[in-house]
Amino acid sequence: MKIAVLGLGYVGMTAAACLASRGHDITGIDPNESKVNDVNRGISPISEPGLADLVEEATRQGLLRASTTIASLADDTELAIVCVGTPSAADGSHNMSFIADVSRQLAHFISSNDRPVTVAFRSTVKPGTVEGFILPIFEEILRDRSDLVELVYNPEFLRESSAIKDFFSPPKIVVGTSDGLRSAVMDRMNEGIDAPTFYTRFGESEVTKLVDNSFHAVKTAFANEIGRVCEKLGVSAAKVHEIFIADTKLNISPYYLRPGGAFGGSCLPKDVRALQYISREVGGHTHLLDSLLPSNESHKAFLFELATRDLRHGARVVLLGLAFKNATDDLRESPNIDLARMLITAGYHLSIFDPYVHPEALVGQNLGVLSNSPFVRDLLIDQDELSTTEWDLVIDTRSIASELRLTASSVVDINRLS
Repeated sequence: MKIAVLGLGYVGMTAAACLASRGHDITGIDPNESKVNDVNRGISPISEPGLADLVEEATRQGLLRASTTIASLADDTELAIVCVGTPSAADGSHNMSFIADVSRQLAHFISSNDRPVTVAFRSTVKPGTVEGFILPIFEEILRDRSDLVELVYNPEFLRESSAIKDFFSPPKIVVGTSDGLRSAVMDRMNEGIDAPTFYTRFGESEVTKLVDNSFHAVKTAFANEIGRVCEKLGVSAAKVHEIFIADTKLNISPYYLRPGGAFGGSCLPKDVRALQYISREVGGHTHLLDSLLPSNESHKAFLFELATRDLRHGARVVLLGLAFKNATDDLRESPNIDLARMLITAGYHLSIFDPYVHPEALVGQNLGVLSNSPFVRDLLIDQDELSTTEWDLVIDTRSIASELRLTASSVVDINRLS
């Protein structure tokens, strides 16, 4: 394909050179004349392992050239990849001036050539940018010929110093389109690259890069906080890390990462508090750890608001699941008890169904929880009452509502946030 790459920074230059190495005809566009001159002489303007050789070979074969203007693009350009900067302001907002300028130029280019072009944005933007900011620019200029442009959001997952390896072997490929369906042009661009591919709508594709990088930051901050505590305790942080990452069943895994219910039970809250106490005692200053329990409390309030946002006062509500986890009667720090208490306080007529919780059989700390929440005894119902009652709302903490064939105006599964 004939491909334009707009913005010859780390992302754009890597994309240009790697795509040229696969036989595509690439024109790089950048307002910086020094960068453009370097590329045209076969010199990479960016220092990245292996990139210099790719640039030199691509320009030698005539597959890579650069220019300062979009006017230099070939009329039959099929794909334009936008990699211009979106600098962050102090408040975290993006400077969108470069995106706006490039979008206008591309729209005029498409209008003058009257040929369809796929425009793939790789610049980091907030969700809603393609539909709410970029698309209107193209529509204003192209007017009744807006069908000539296919807008795509295609985030990159390149790490500096291993960008070429990451380009050819990415952890995933994410392509956002207006309808979430495939793009033939993007399929051709990614042909031969073996990676999980996700086609989705713009919003999900726009936010995924922010989510990934924020989680990387969380992991780094968490590791460093643990390192500080270990150092203060005279414990080997390296050995703790070795043991931690050896567990790929739970620690390094998809578990605990799906948005859904709040955490609870006998282990997580207790152990977080214990580590917080130890950190305070030794001066670890673990701000991330200190934020976990308040964040969990905020999530409980969020789930209550999510479940009841369209519910009339006094409605009949049934809560499926009271213990913190299915197939157990463990009530210790169960977020479902907190949710039940909020529902009662808000004036709803609440019932609770949990076939594993039998008040007369509870012992130890679970009996203590029941003493502090005496309403539980009166609100627990059996399956016959559950199935014969017409409910205004079913709040499902177990993802079992569909199996029970209930009569309900609304069902909210809080373990699967859509």
